[in-house]
Amino acid sequence: MNSTRINSKISLAALAIASAFAPAAHAQDQKMTEVVITANRVAAERASVAGFSDQPLLQTPASVTVLTREQIQDLNIGTTTDAVKYDASIGDAYNAVGYAEQFSIRGFKLNNANSYRKDGHPISGDTQIPLENKESIEVLRGLAGLQQGVAAPGGVVNYVTKRPTENNLRSVQFKVSERGSVLGTVDLGGRFEDSRFGYRFNAAGERMRSIIKGADGHRSFVSGAFDFRISPQALLQIDADYQKKSQKSAPGFQLIGGTNLPVVDADTFLNDQAWAKPVETESSNIGVNFQYQLSPEWKATLSANQHRFKRDDYTAFPYGCENELLWPGYCTNGDYDVYDYRSLGEKKKPLSAKALLNGRSATGSIRHELTAGLSFFSNHESWGDYVYEKAGVSNIYHPVAVPMTDKQVGPVSERRNDHERSAFVQDVIGLTDQLALHAGVRYASLRRNEVDVVPVRENFWLPNVSLVFSPTAKLSYYANYAQGLQYGGVAPLGTSNYPHALAPGKSKQVELGAKAEINGISLSTALYQIDQGLEFTDPVSNAFVRSGQERHRGLEFTAQGKVTRDLLLGASMAAIRAKQEGTGLAELDGKRVTNVPNFKSTVWADYAVAEVPGLKLNANWRFSGRKAFDQENKTMVPSYHVVDLGGSYATRVSGSTVILRAQVKNAFDKFYWRDVTPELGGYLFPGSPRTFQLSAQVDF
Repeated sequence: MNSTRINSKISLAALAIASAFAPAAHAQDQKMTEVVITANRVAAERASVAGFSDQPLLQTPASVTVLTREQIQDLNIGTTTDAVKYDASIGDAYNAVGYAEQFSIRGFKLNNANSYRKDGHPISGDTQIPLENKESIEVLRGLAGLQQGVAAPGGVVNYVTKRPTENNLRSVQFKVSERGSVLGTVDLGGRFEDSRFGYRFNAAGERMRSIIKGADGHRSFVSGAFDFRISPQALLQIDADYQKKSQKSAPGFQLIGGTNLPVVDADTFLNDQAWAKPVETESSNIGVNFQYQLSPEWKATLSANQHRFKRDDYTAFPYGCENELLWPGYCTNGDYDVYDYRSLGEKKKPLSAKALLNGRSATGSIRHELTAGLSFFSNHESWGDYVYEKAGVSNIYHPVAVPMTDKQVGPVSERRNDHERSAFVQDVIGLTDQLALHAGVRYASLRRNEVDVVPVRENFWLPNVSLVFSPTAKLSYYANYAQGLQYGGVAPLGTSNYPHALAPGKSKQVELGAKAEINGISLSTALYQIDQGLEFTDPVSNAFVRSGQERHRGLEFTAQGKVTRDLLLGASMAAIRAKQEGTGLAELDGKRVTNVPNFKSTVWADYAVAEVPGLKLNANWRFSGRKAFDQENKTMVPSYHVVDLGGSYATRVSGSTVILRAQVKNAFDKFYWRDVTPELGGYLFPGSPRTFQLSAQVDF
């Protein structure tokens, strides 16, 4: 992309910021929104991802974490990658710079088609999901069969869209980092002259200068959300957003000689050929939500979302060493084979809709919170015959220019479509003032059509039952049994059945947990076991198969709250024992699941300096234990510690709130392997080196 087009993206951000000031000049007589300028709010009390009832999280039999808008701002979170640093149960899973942010929860990789949600509706996780129009990020850890239908066993990530504000909101932000990244954002909200109508607009323009030198790009984003209070009982909400992103992707590294970890700088860029192009993505959403209060005790909700995703993927892809017959692996001298990879016109079109009926009733002394609903999901995927051809040989220490191949991609056509129709019901039964039974079931009918594959039509029952004991309003214990459902994994590039998907499979979970609030500090812990079929590439047939199972047993702990008037502390810890079993292959059975540390933790603090009003200091310390690189556990990747430091200063200037923020990521410039994905034979992605960021936010 030439400099003129890049500069136009920055100009778009500047123009959007400038436009935000104009309405304020004519609204000085109106009440301005007071902005929360600290992160001292306790954990969110409720989360839509937790279930259908209006139960507070403290009485919900599920492990849920929520990052609110205030925390997203105060912790300087710009991407989901930044956000997951505060939850030890979440890890990277082929989270390549410039490609797609992809994660695992409880050691299970999330499914890009079903595990990422916008307001409860599935969206594609194949690109960076914008946060500019998100009010909060909710994470449900564990099976979500009853709540969400098809989803990976680890859980789901739900992005809650910003809604119109009651009072005028005018907020702009400008952020820069040391390599020249520039981001400008605008957030405008309020109500029209007819107060039944509300609006929320967000826009962003970004020039990206990655920590990996050469993996640069740009991004633009715009969104709008509108509310219409039709009557005291009826509310209509509509939202739409569009993002265009272009960035060169940064491939990971393979083992030297097939056995040893490479010794490289974290900013080494392997996609450095002159003919390599940025990965181009476009994504959009149109969402609608209608709520009607039938009576004081009963409410009906209809909602839908249409997501569209398009990608042109270009990469000078590093894989293997033909000279030493290593696939995967790099040569002992650092040589690697360079492949010309092009896949153009990839498209995904997930559409989902839900109808819910919620209400309360009583049968004698027993109370009921009832939910019944129907849901629909379809996803049509198109792609063309890709190019994947060896172009030459380069070296990780001494790059070599190789010529592009003369191969051409084939025409794009629909290759796969998925359909899910579900009916579900849940009853939260108040047996006593202290004891509640949560019982529900979802009936899911799945249909998958794929080119050159026998169509799949299967039906599943997904039960979920929990018992919650709350001896006080601030303490609860729960036990939960659930079944989940996920589509089979797609055979990766290089396997004999690429790119076909395996049949759907079920998973099972048993979980015990406790939640408490003590002196304003929220605490939760969970002990769980999750079983699902193990998917891997068979070493004999080179086919992607499901055989045996992987069993994840874990213990989680989270805490967040103010320990003093000025000090806010948060902690998240996860111990996981993830094993492969029952495959009949000695090299796999009993071995650790790849890319899952036995122990991971994060501790963060936010301190308001009383002597300097408006000044806050913050720090985040993360630890991850060692991880298995390969399913045979021949190579283990070392543990690491990383520290981030930051601060902010809030003041008033000409009646506006101004917040200046500074952050140093990886303050001690620690080299570490943050992502040890088994994808495509196994790749290692280094963590970011020391990076500085500065930002200014103005609310007026």
